[in-house]
Amino acid sequence: MEMLLSRRGLVLSLILFLVKFSTAIEIPLSVQQVPTITKQSKAQVAFPFDEYFQLECEAKGNPEPTFTWTKDDKPFGFSDPRILVYNNSGTFRVPNDGHIAHFQGKYRCFAANKLGVAMSEEIEFIIPNVPKFPKEKIEPLEVEEGDPLVLPCGPPTGLAPLHIYWMNIELEHIEQDERVYMSQDGDLYFANVEERDSRSDYCCFAAFPRLRTIVQKMPMKLTVNSLKHANDSSSSTDIGSKANSIKQRKPRLLLPPAERGPQSPVTILRGDTLVLECFAEGLPTPQVDWKKVGGDLPKGRETKENYGKTLKIENVSFRDKGIYQCTATNFLGWATHDFQVIIEEPPRWKKKPQSGVYSTGGSGILLCEAEGEPQPTIKWRVNGLPMEKNPFADDVPFPREISFTNLQPNHSAVYQCEASNAHGTILASANVDVIDVHPLIQTEDGETYSVVVGARAFLHCEFFASPEAAVSWQKVEEVDPLEGERFHVHKNGTLQLNGATEEDAGQYSCWVVNAKGRAALTASLNVRNATKVRISPASPRVPTSHALELHCETWCDAHLKHSLRLSWSKDGEAFALNGTEDGRVTVDGGSLTISAVTLGDQGAYACSAQTELDSVAAATRVTVLDVPDPPEQLHLSEKQDRSVRLTWKAGDDHNSDISEYIVEFEGNKAEPGRWEELRRVRGQETTVVVPLAPYVTYQFRVMAVNEVGRSQPSRPSDRHETPPAAPDKNPQNIRVQASQPKEMIIKWEPLKSMEQNGPGLEYRVSWKPQGASVEWEEETVTNHTLRVMTPTVYAPYEVQVQATNSLGAGPEPQPVILYSGEDYPDTAPVIQRVDVINSTVVKVTWSTIPKDRVHGRLKGYQINWWKTKSLGDGRTHPKQVNILRFSGQRNYGMVPSLDAFSEFHMSILAYNSKGAGPESEPYTFQTPEGVPEQPTFLKVVKVDKDAATLSWGLPKQLNGNLTGYVLQYQIINDTDEIGELNDINITTPSKRSWHLSNLSAMTKYKFYVRACTAQGCGKPVTEEMTTTGAGKYAGLYDDIATQGWFIGLMCAIALLTLTLLTVCFVKRNKGGKYSVKEKEDLHPDPEGQSGKDETFGDYSDSDEKPLKGSLRSLTRDTQATGSADSLVEYAEGEQGLFGEDGSFIGAYTGSKEKGSAESNTSSSAAFPLRA
Repeated sequence: MEMLLSRRGLVLSLILFLVKFSTAIEIPLSVQQVPTITKQSKAQVAFPFDEYFQLECEAKGNPEPTFTWTKDDKPFGFSDPRILVYNNSGTFRVPNDGHIAHFQGKYRCFAANKLGVAMSEEIEFIIPNVPKFPKEKIEPLEVEEGDPLVLPCGPPTGLAPLHIYWMNIELEHIEQDERVYMSQDGDLYFANVEERDSRSDYCCFAAFPRLRTIVQKMPMKLTVNSLKHANDSSSSTDIGSKANSIKQRKPRLLLPPAERGPQSPVTILRGDTLVLECFAEGLPTPQVDWKKVGGDLPKGRETKENYGKTLKIENVSFRDKGIYQCTATNFLGWATHDFQVIIEEPPRWKKKPQSGVYSTGGSGILLCEAEGEPQPTIKWRVNGLPMEKNPFADDVPFPREISFTNLQPNHSAVYQCEASNAHGTILASANVDVIDVHPLIQTEDGETYSVVVGARAFLHCEFFASPEAAVSWQKVEEVDPLEGERFHVHKNGTLQLNGATEEDAGQYSCWVVNAKGRAALTASLNVRNATKVRISPASPRVPTSHALELHCETWCDAHLKHSLRLSWSKDGEAFALNGTEDGRVTVDGGSLTISAVTLGDQGAYACSAQTELDSVAAATRVTVLDVPDPPEQLHLSEKQDRSVRLTWKAGDDHNSDISEYIVEFEGNKAEPGRWEELRRVRGQETTVVVPLAPYVTYQFRVMAVNEVGRSQPSRPSDRHETPPAAPDKNPQNIRVQASQPKEMIIKWEPLKSMEQNGPGLEYRVSWKPQGASVEWEEETVTNHTLRVMTPTVYAPYEVQVQATNSLGAGPEPQPVILYSGEDYPDTAPVIQRVDVINSTVVKVTWSTIPKDRVHGRLKGYQINWWKTKSLGDGRTHPKQVNILRFSGQRNYGMVPSLDAFSEFHMSILAYNSKGAGPESEPYTFQTPEGVPEQPTFLKVVKVDKDAATLSWGLPKQLNGNLTGYVLQYQIINDTDEIGELNDINITTPSKRSWHLSNLSAMTKYKFYVRACTAQGCGKPVTEEMTTTGAGKYAGLYDDIATQGWFIGLMCAIALLTLTLLTVCFVKRNKGGKYSVKEKEDLHPDPEGQSGKDETFGDYSDSDEKPLKGSLRSLTRDTQATGSADSLVEYAEGEQGLFGEDGSFIGAYTGSKEKGSAESNTSSSAAFPLRA
């Protein structure tokens, strides 16, 4: 068997060892010894509801003891057949058959063998009688109002405790007060009776809770005669005598009664509760007070009850003895009584005789001392007999000791010592065993012990020997006994090994030797690695409402892992295995998780790792962070007109230092109840001088800030009102707004409520022409705007605005320069020339207008143009004006997105903030030819194994005179290899089909067709086709056109197109004008947007209608040399834009039909075109 030691139990084991060594030696039952009482009953009460009564007496000894009993110091036999006696025991049982009164008495049990007799303590067997009030006739009582009265109870005797109650026949308590009192004996006292005390059912009840019994005294009738009753039946002379019978009188003590005299003794046992009571009759009702003569009442242990009539002192000690005095007083006099309190105590042991094992020839002494009040008397017995019958003549008895020498084996006996006084008797027994025996080892041989490194190991070798024996331990492989500070052999033979190491593992032997012989045993010791534990994270700081997870890491010896158990605790209180009931804290082995941390979760958390050998724990401190508590006790001091000192007391920072305080104020008359931040203060400070504005009733509050957040606001401070003053500042942001020429509507930011400084706020507005030596014109207003008419258009004026109130004006204002209202420009610029850059872009140069003709601030120039006819077919176009604006003072600009090979008219005008001036005469110019758009379609109409026929459509925009087409084709089988590109130039513009021959059978081809003008060829339209085999003719499109799915698809597309056209038509008519800005948002163009900064102007037609193809050329290919009209071709600088000075000017505001150009780009040829 492996015996295990745990570090957790080391302290407990040491305590048990020390206790064991300090008590009597345990004699094995195999060795002859005197009897010893091991179990006995206490006092027994025979309750009538019990089934049986049992007196217990158990003892051990060798030879086995026999038992006898005495009752009231006389032999008690078991002659009554009802008595049941247990075998090998002194215990007997008496059944409760109702006839057991003769068993009442005081019993002793004696256990005897040939070596001695052991005696039990006295056992009292109590058979209580059923308590009853005596049957008696109680005469009615009749007293006069004001008389004293005592209603006796006289409860029967019975088993304590006794509780007494005075009630009426309906079991309602008789009310007690200063005038009516029930004594400890149960009597009911009246200091002076009143008419309302009259009743016929005064009943005294006595309750015996241990007997489950309540008994009642016969009801008593009390009649109180009053003056009113006397008046009803007596003459006036009789009434006077009745009045004298209830006259006022001084106190007279009823309790204690007068026969006890002025002083009475009271004896109380130490540790009990002292109860003293005084009750006095008199009229008015006397008041009772208590004192201790020559000392003070013990504070904390004394209480006064029942309106001061009872004094209680709990847990009395000898220092509480003395004279206690009660005094009953009313305004007519007083009465006193003294209680001589005597403190006594039952016997208690000071020194008890101790049992001992002695060898032949030995000697010894038994001591017996007791104390109590009065001093106990000591009586010795030997084997239950008085000392006078002591069979050992060599014993030397004294009142408090017995000594003996030269002990022999026949001297074995049991000595009893009894200590007695008036309050009880106590008994102590001491066994004297004279034994000569060789060592008897009681620990089993071959035990195996285990211990962890660094802990204490205990290897047991318990033995009994007489005479005394010597014990030694050694390792089996070593000769010498174990010695040194690490090894200690206890008196009971146990080896204590301190600070175990791995080298201590092995076999050990224990040797016990005395004069009679020797004995030995062997034991094994295993040394295991100590368990280690660590908690992570260490000392976490967690904000409230966050989750916390603690992990317990352990390192354990492999031999101990099966017994490893982990547990968690907080502040010494263990968590349940599954955490808390609300599920907020969960424990899963080595992990503890708190889902939402609260301030109550702060504390010391420990993880304990317990194995069968050791128990270790690691702890960490969890600090819970929270926003601070609000500051407290706000106080205002050093009150000035423009400042005040605010002081506060910091609240709890909840483990996170306060970084700053935020001081807020409320007092804005315009927004009452609105708190505004006034000042921030460092967290180390709790006072600040805050600046104040005049004419404000301030109230302050403070918030504390830490790393978690901001506290709730503090309670507001007292209010502080500042006196009014003239304004400290003037209005800001003075500006002009004009809608009419020569008009100035002067506006400014009004002073806020906190800036007005007083009542009657007004604004003094002054103005004059800039630089003029004239008087300021002036007007005072209460709002924050003023309309002024000036004699000239767009003239500069010096304007200043000053704030005033009832107490004066603000500081001297600084003037600002504002301009009067603008008018439209009254002259038009002139277009000087138009230079064609390419087929879609021209450069326009114009003459600027004089500054005095602008009548305002020149914002820029606006170019209007419209297409009049196409040069290719001579078709004229209705006037649809496009607009392009150029900001600033410029005299040229680039106009993009023109249609090639067309005639245009162009005009120009100047505009300012008021609007546009007159328009110039139209200027006519033409754009040259460009390259055509791609053909509208390309399809293969016939195909066979080596030939195909192609057909294509005319381009939508020819952009010049069509000179022919270029047809290209090449093989594009489903591989990475691409065939050679073949070219066919078709010089007949009207021809829009071509038959190709000499093609390869079962081969995939790709075809490209471009339209050409004198400027070059445009983008291609493409189509793919695969030739057939076996010479069969196939019409690809003819076949498709006959398929049902194709016909259905075409119908769906037609229906969708019709629906979209209808929606567009309705939207256009419903929404009115379609702004260019809206179109730009729908179709953003990076190049066009970049050009807004410095390339093109604001671009729109005169009706803000969408342009038709006005910007198509921006992304269209030109001739094969790459001279296209894309804006990127003219780009300079980071934005990729162009202009003679390195930039374009203006921004588009017109429509941009880029969609067609972008769709064309997506279908551009995959191969470079050759001219």
